Amino acid sequence: MLCDEVYRRLLQEDDLHVPSIVDIYEKGISTSSMSKVLSLAGLRLGWIAAPKEVITDCFHHRDYTTISCGMLDDILAVQALKSYDKILDRNRKLIKENLSILDAWVEKEPLISYVKPRAGTTAMLKYDLPVSSEEFCIGLFKANGAFLTPGSCFDIESHVRIGYACKTETLQKGLEKVSEYLQTFK
Repeated sequence: MLCDEVYRRLLQEDDLHVPSIVDIYEKGISTSSMSKVLSLAGLRLGWIAAPKEVITDCFHHRDYTTISCGMLDDILAVQALKSYDKILDRNRKLIKENLSILDAWVEKEPLISYVKPRAGTTAMLKYDLPVSSEEFCIGLFKANGAFLTPGSCFDIESHVRIGYACKTETLQKGLEKVSEYLQTFK
């Protein structure tokens, strides 16, 4: 079983522990990267934890796909890993604060509902309007430059995806823009 654990440990609850698939299943394969938890998507570095034979196969395939990683990327990754707990604490604080802002916004928007996330950095917002998610997102962008991802990208119509791991001010301004756009449907 393959499990992408790129968001692992970006949890809303301090006492919640989610084990890795490799810790609960002997055939488990876990992948992750520097991108989400450490906010270093530009480094394009990641890892895999798996049974030895899977790792061996991965090395063979890697030889055909990757000549080398950048030395600066390696140096930055080492520094980030040395500060893992500090970066994780900072990022968890940010997503907790921003999710509380998103949650309050959803509560006051009658056309919007959602299942509040317990982890990660994105949420799927359900809207109650007679337009496709693609039309909604394009209309929002054309109206005021704010953008969300259409739910149709995930086969979930009448939904849009929002990321809330940005600067708090950016989230607040973006939600204001979405509220302004929602007013045009009244």
